Amino acid sequence: MKLPRISRAEKKSSIRAGEGRLAFFAVSPFYFLYLIFGIFPILYTSYMAFFSWDPLGEKNFIGLANFTNLLADDTLWKALRNTLSIWVLGTIPQLALALYMATLLNRTRLKFSGFWRSAILIPNVTSVLAIAVIFSSLYGRDFGLINYALSFFGIDKINWMNGTFSSHVEIATMIIWRWTGYNALIYLAAMQSIPKELYESAQLDGANGWEQFRYITLPGIRNVLIFTVTMSTIGGLQTFNEPYILGGITGGNDKQFYTLAMFLYEEAFRKFQFGYGAAIGIFIFFCVVIFAIINATIASKIAKD
Repeated sequence: MKLPRISRAEKKSSIRAGEGRLAFFAVSPFYFLYLIFGIFPILYTSYMAFFSWDPLGEKNFIGLANFTNLLADDTLWKALRNTLSIWVLGTIPQLALALYMATLLNRTRLKFSGFWRSAILIPNVTSVLAIAVIFSSLYGRDFGLINYALSFFGIDKINWMNGTFSSHVEIATMIIWRWTGYNALIYLAAMQSIPKELYESAQLDGANGWEQFRYITLPGIRNVLIFTVTMSTIGGLQTFNEPYILGGITGGNDKQFYTLAMFLYEEAFRKFQFGYGAAIGIFIFFCVVIFAIINATIASKIAKD
């Protein structure tokens, strides 16, 4: 019996189908884990937000009551103002400094470049608790190095954690110190992917360093700029570790550095109001989405200009 002849096109189609199935099985663990640890928690949190949910008591459906109570809660808006203030003070200088550091590290004549590129990542791998201890000493009221330096200019001692703006400055400084090197390495990697011929041509045309940075470097790392701005926005709106370690879950005597993440933690895991905490989580989620879109749009326009 003569077997049917398979054409070359049919063989290629069969090979492509086999490669497609293999690729699907290769990436399927990611989607499976994302479904369990990403999508499911969001859906379950949304479900919880419609209940008065006490883990030690009963679960009662209350509709939108958690959201209406949340929007009428003055603590929410105070936490939102504090979070935005810390985010602005910590994110904008951080990204600007990271971009400057990446530009310095990208110089071809820089000596010990490997050492400097490794050293700027040390703050990111240092324990947050250790960082908090160091900065508490730096910003101490009586014996802190910052107040000691300010005394030479005739400035009285500042109790940094007791004031709203001063506490935000202290927390933002911690965030800047911890994440600047991390973002600088991301910018550096993007800068090194830009063809050197573009800079050589610009030099031949008489472009100075600033013009090369503006017309070659910034457009070349546009997508990375958008990424870092978006991720910094997400991280800034979820600030928890630094203020919690410095001043505790209360956020200060007057809640002067009380953030949205601290508000969620206190309501859900200290007062055991899971439904109300879920509503706060949904509110934070929408804030992150809105600000991420705004910042990505602004960063994209700046990079294009």
